[in-house]
Amino acid sequence: MSAQRRSSSPIRPSRRILTSLAIAAVGGLALAGCAGGSGGSDGASGGGAATSLKVLIAAPQEGAGKILEADFEAQTGTQIEVEVVPYDQIQTKAILDAQSGTNNYDVIQYWYTSVGALADAGALEDITSWVDGDADIDSSDFIQSIFGPYTQYDGKTYGLPIDGDTHVLFYNKEIFERNGVEVPTTWSEYEQVAQKITDAEKANGVYGSAILGAKSAFNIGSTFFNRLATMSPDPIDSQMPQLNTQAAVDAAQSMLDAAPYALPSPLEIGFEQALPQFLSGNVGMIEFWTDLGVFAQDPGQSKIVDKWGVAPLPVGPEGKISGALNAGWAMGISPNAPDQELAQQFVAFASSKEMNEKLITTTGSGVDPIRTSTLESDKYTSFAPDVSAVAAQVLPNAQSWPTSPQAPEMIQTLSDNLALMLQGSLTAEQAMSQTWDAWQSLG
Repeated sequence: MSAQRRSSSPIRPSRRILTSLAIAAVGGLALAGCAGGSGGSDGASGGGAATSLKVLIAAPQEGAGKILEADFEAQTGTQIEVEVVPYDQIQTKAILDAQSGTNNYDVIQYWYTSVGALADAGALEDITSWVDGDADIDSSDFIQSIFGPYTQYDGKTYGLPIDGDTHVLFYNKEIFERNGVEVPTTWSEYEQVAQKITDAEKANGVYGSAILGAKSAFNIGSTFFNRLATMSPDPIDSQMPQLNTQAAVDAAQSMLDAAPYALPSPLEIGFEQALPQFLSGNVGMIEFWTDLGVFAQDPGQSKIVDKWGVAPLPVGPEGKISGALNAGWAMGISPNAPDQELAQQFVAFASSKEMNEKLITTTGSGVDPIRTSTLESDKYTSFAPDVSAVAAQVLPNAQSWPTSPQAPEMIQTLSDNLALMLQGSLTAEQAMSQTWDAWQSLG
C-alpha cells in the first residue's frame, strides 16, 4: 500500500503502508498480486462513451487499486487513470472538483465516515435508482452493518463498499501460557491480564498489551470506538454517537485504566510502532485489523508463527460481541462523470463478489470482507481459518463511526480530547463532556 492517511489532521503515513514498513522491521514483506474478477451493471445512460476512467484512490488502498486497475483494463479494455493521494485529501479534492467543474475524476474512493460530507457538498452522484434496480449488484448480499454506514446519507445511496475494516483481539499464546492467563472476554479481564503480564515481564521488554493511542483517528479513535461498540447496550448512532452516556465514559475510562500496563507510552504508539512489537513476541494482546493474522503466520515477517490466537474484542457488563468499523472504504461516482454507465460498471466491478473474494485472499491487498457470501466463502475460510471464524462473529454486528456531514470535524475533536485524557489533562468524563458539547455546536 501507499503513503498517507487522516482526515482534518496533519498528513501521516497510511495504516497499510506503515503496516508494511513495520513488518519490514521484523522481516521482509512480500506482497502477492493476482488477476481476475468480475462485475458489471446496467445503469441509466450518461454522456458519450468513454475509453478511459479517472479514479481518485486513497493511499491506504493503493495496493487494491492496482489490482482493480489491471483487472478492469484486462476485462474491458478501458484505460484506468488512477490518482493516488493521502486519504485526508480525498474529501477536499472531490468537493473542489465537483463544485469547480474541473471534472478531473469519474470515480471517487472515500473513507466511509465522509459519505455525508461528500454527498452534502454535491461531490457524489445519487446512485439509489441504479443500485436498487440492478439485480447484478445484489445489494442484499452486502454485510448490512457495512452497507448502510458506507453508502447512505439522507435516505439515498451514494456509493458501494469495497473494504470492510474492523478490529479483533490478537494474542500471543506463549505469553499467555507463561503467565497462566486466559483470553479475556470482558474489558475488566483485559486489564487484569495486561497487568499480570506486564508486572511479570516488563523487565524483559514484554508488555501485556499494545494500546493504539497516537493522536490520529485510525489509532486513538479506533481504540475508543472498539470499547464504545462493545460496552454500550444500544447501537452507536452514526449521526451523533452517544457520548453523553455512562457507556461512553466507561469506554474512555477503560483506555485510561489499561494504559499503565501497555507498551509505553500509548500516546506515542500507533499501529506502525505496535505491530513489530507484537510480531516480535513482545506484546501479549493487540486490537488490530483482521489482516494481521496473515502477517503473523508468515515466517518471513513474524517470530510468532503458530504462537498467536484471535478472538472477538472483550465486552462490557451491558455490551455484546461486536466491533467498530475502524477505517473502511467505498467508491462513488462524480456527478460530472461524462460516462455514468462506465463509471457504474467500474464501481460494480470493484464491489463485486468475485473481486472482493480475490482481494480478501491476496496477501497485502489490505481488503477485508464486505459481503456475506465472501465472508463465508470456502476460499476465504481456507485462506484465513482462525480470523475468518472471528470475523464472522464480529462483522455482522460492527458499529459505525459518525457519518454525518459534520463527521470529519467530530472525529478530530474526539481524537484531540482523548489524547488530552491520556496525557492526564482531562478525566474520562471531561473528555466525553467536552467532545459532546463541541459536537452540539456543529449543528
